[in-house]
Amino acid sequence: MNNSIYPRCLRRPAYALTVSLAVLTTSCGGGGGGGGDPAPTGATGMPSLAASVERTLEVSAALSEGVFLQPRRLTVPPDFGIRVWARVPAARFMALAPNGDVLLSVPNEGRIVLLRERPGAPPEQFDFASGLRKPHDMVFHRIGDTTYLYVAESHRITRHVYRAGETAISGTQIVVDNLPDSSNTELGGNYGHELKNIAIGGDGRLYVSIGSACNACAEDTVSDPVRGAIYQYNADGGNGRLFARGLRNAVGLDVIPGTNTLWVAVNNRDQVRVPVDADVDGDGSGDLGKLIPRYVDDNPPEPFTAVRDGANYGWPFCNPVPAEGMANLAMVRDFDTNADGGMLDCSRVDRPSKGIQAHSAPLGFSFLHDSNLPENYRQGAAVALHGCWNCTNLSSGYKVVYFPFDGNGNAGAAMDLVTGFVPNPRSGGYWGRPVDAIPDGRGNLLISDDFAGAIYQLYPLS
Repeated sequence: MNNSIYPRCLRRPAYALTVSLAVLTTSCGGGGGGGGDPAPTGATGMPSLAASVERTLEVSAALSEGVFLQPRRLTVPPDFGIRVWARVPAARFMALAPNGDVLLSVPNEGRIVLLRERPGAPPEQFDFASGLRKPHDMVFHRIGDTTYLYVAESHRITRHVYRAGETAISGTQIVVDNLPDSSNTELGGNYGHELKNIAIGGDGRLYVSIGSACNACAEDTVSDPVRGAIYQYNADGGNGRLFARGLRNAVGLDVIPGTNTLWVAVNNRDQVRVPVDADVDGDGSGDLGKLIPRYVDDNPPEPFTAVRDGANYGWPFCNPVPAEGMANLAMVRDFDTNADGGMLDCSRVDRPSKGIQAHSAPLGFSFLHDSNLPENYRQGAAVALHGCWNCTNLSSGYKVVYFPFDGNGNAGAAMDLVTGFVPNPRSGGYWGRPVDAIPDGRGNLLISDDFAGAIYQLYPLS
């Protein structure tokens, strides 16, 4: 039995395991992005402003229903306030239109809502599109003199010519069709990760995430198309090809502005078994292959990573290992799918650039490089963490974090932007679950919440 555990550099060493001294040495250092040193605390050399001030969430009388019938407190960075900007039940992903309108997807209702700012009142709402099949992500893209809105439905990607100020969609062009969803016969109507997410690179290439159909299964790796993968297409849908694989459910996708560097935020697997013969629960016997809640709580981390063309990030055969700084994470064999290493050599797969605490459920994120947020935040990414649904406590997720980036595209350590949706993680109970975070063009950050049915506005006080 191997009784060694991760060294003191780890967040909760009693709950994590090591596979070898070599892994430990590598795991406790390294940077993000394309390697090298982590980004500085402040992306431009100025001091970063993490969430540290508790404020009362501002709610107008017109929006004070449901969870907002009682006062709510959130912790935000100094010099920021936060308010409920709009209410839309089951609010999911957002996209900022060129004229400042905000589009919001409501997948389970098959519609997209348009929100238009108006002085002294909540934004006006329009049914921008309806009758869609679980629309999720949206992105605007300009080609020549034409601006297109791309919409990811569960089974296809469409685009529409966008006209400034319009309040309803018109003219649908199918760009990518026949994507797998719960209607596929082979999946038997059961596809928990059928919602699709998209991004468009600086070169105009379209990226489509196809989530896994399971927690951890080999079938997805040989399906057509491969699931747990990213596909790349031309802007018109032509020349589709597998771009990268081994990403269980890449819900958040974005490209660093001015580059073709795609980053994704990934929901990793649940119920992972102890992969090495070590004593995790402290009873004096080895726990190889056992399902131990406190090990599951911390493993595996959720990847937040740059995506390399042709790469394999390991799922479902290899899992990242927690490490100090959560950078350049080492990989270990999955006990359920790859116990003897025969399915995939985990030393040869691509490592995630960064890791997020296990089961935080990262969803939407945005790079803020070309935003109008305060200067400290204009070289990094805001990531919404939906929160763990089956952990022994609610300390994973339920917040928005910020990753500063350096000039070489490397991500530094995450810092909290908005917390407080779980008043007491140990006793349980939450009143909000962040889904997506986008800049609004006026220096604010908008955050959607599908549990409270709200869009929050994190705004600078000066």
